[in-house]
Amino acid sequence: MGKVNACLKRTYFVVISLIAIIAVLLLGLTLFSHGHFHKEEEIEEVLTTLHVMYAIAIVILVLTIIGGFGAYKEKKWALIVFTVGMIMGSLYMIVSSIGGLASQLQFKNEMRKNFLAKLPLNNQSESDGFMDVQSEFQCCGLDQGYQDWNYYIPESCLCVEDSTNPCVAAPRNSSLFEDRVGEEPIMIYSQVLSVVLGIVILCRLDRKEETPTVVYSPEAKAGNYASLTEDYT
Repeated sequence: MGKVNACLKRTYFVVISLIAIIAVLLLGLTLFSHGHFHKEEEIEEVLTTLHVMYAIAIVILVLTIIGGFGAYKEKKWALIVFTVGMIMGSLYMIVSSIGGLASQLQFKNEMRKNFLAKLPLNNQSESDGFMDVQSEFQCCGLDQGYQDWNYYIPESCLCVEDSTNPCVAAPRNSSLFEDRVGEEPIMIYSQVLSVVLGIVILCRLDRKEETPTVVYSPEAKAGNYASLTEDYT
C-alpha cells in the first residue's frame, strides 16, 4: 500500500470540513424552518420538503465523517463509500437544480400568459387591484406600459414629483428586477472537489511502494573475520 502525500491529505480534510459545516448549517436551517412552519400551522404544505432537507443534511454529514475516517486511517473501503456517496449526491443536486430551473421557467411563462390574457386592463373587474400595485411599486401596465390600459390610463400611471424611481421608459427585455439564479451553490463545487481528492487518495493507496530487490551474487566470498578476543592475546 502506497503512502499519501501530507499536503494532499490536508487539502482533503479542509474540503470535507467545509462540506460538513455546510451540512450542519443546512440541518440547523431545516430545524429552524420546521419550528417556524409548525408555529404558523403551515407544516403540512412543506413537510415533504423538510424531510428531503433533513435526509440530505444527515447523509452528507455521515459521508464526511466516513471520508475523514478513511483518509485518517487510510481505509480504502471508507474512501470508496464516501466517493460513491458524494458522486450520487452531486448528481442528485445537479438534476434537482436543472429541474428547478425548468419548472421556474414554465411557471414564469404560465404567469405571463395568465396576466397577458387580462389585457386591456381597463376591462378587468380587478383593475382597482392593479392600480394599487402600480401606486405601491411605481410602475404602469403589464407588458406595454400605459398602452395596456388602452385609452383609460389611471392616475397611478402618472409621474409624480416624489417618485423614488426615475419616471422614464424602461428598455425592452430589461432584467433589472429579475432574480439571478445562474450561480450554482457552493455545495456542488465542494462535493465535486472532494470526489476528485478522494479518488486521488485511493490511487495513491493502490500504488505499490518500490523496494530495492536483493540480488545474491555467487562470487561473494566470506570475509576473514577474527574475534575481538584474538586481538588481545
